[in-house]
Amino acid sequence: MGNPWDGIISEAEQRAYHAAGFGRAGGIGKRPALLIIDVQYRTVGTTPLPFWDAIKEFPTSCGEIGWQAVHRIRLLLDLFRSRGWPVLYPHVAPKFAFDHGRLAGKVPSIMGVAAKGYEFVPEIAPLPDDILLPKKHPSAFFGTPLASYLIDCGADTLVVTGCTTSGCVRGSVVDGFAYNFRVLVPHDAVYDRSATSHAVNLFDMASKYADVTTTEEALVLLRAVP
Repeated sequence: MGNPWDGIISEAEQRAYHAAGFGRAGGIGKRPALLIIDVQYRTVGTTPLPFWDAIKEFPTSCGEIGWQAVHRIRLLLDLFRSRGWPVLYPHVAPKFAFDHGRLAGKVPSIMGVAAKGYEFVPEIAPLPDDILLPKKHPSAFFGTPLASYLIDCGADTLVVTGCTTSGCVRGSVVDGFAYNFRVLVPHDAVYDRSATSHAVNLFDMASKYADVTTTEEALVLLRAVP
């Protein structure tokens, strides 16, 4: 099976990265933590629908491709729960006028999401012992206690899932890497409204910041952790 960026990133460009030493596997550690980023109705819709139908309900929805990722996140979540590993939910909470920031001008549709849109998708909804992390910016680390929680629970590896690949997922991956966590991104458990942006950002993350695999490959790696 090829990579999601094959056919978008040219073979010549991929060879150039490999020749320069990019894209080596970083591996996983002994204590993984699962990040489920922004998997709310506002990013997938209340039912699986094609993109142009989904945005009639929530303009920020990625449509049915998001639901495909939800089902794969559930597989990861079941493993994490069975092992007692930490599960964290960085998510956008309803915004008030005083904290709209620059996003209000750049993407005004995000400011008018109905209350239902902020609810977690039941299939992967948090349990009482999970950690909820409301955030105001793309990175799950910026302005949140995420790093503190990860240190407290002894995590050394981040498995990053959710939405969007090019936004909050990428921002969290880069910051997690900067904090010296190992990072694993199951590429079919993250999603984006743009297939091109999804693929290009996965290539960049795989080259520099994370190991990018399928969910099934990630499960094999994780099941091997003592």
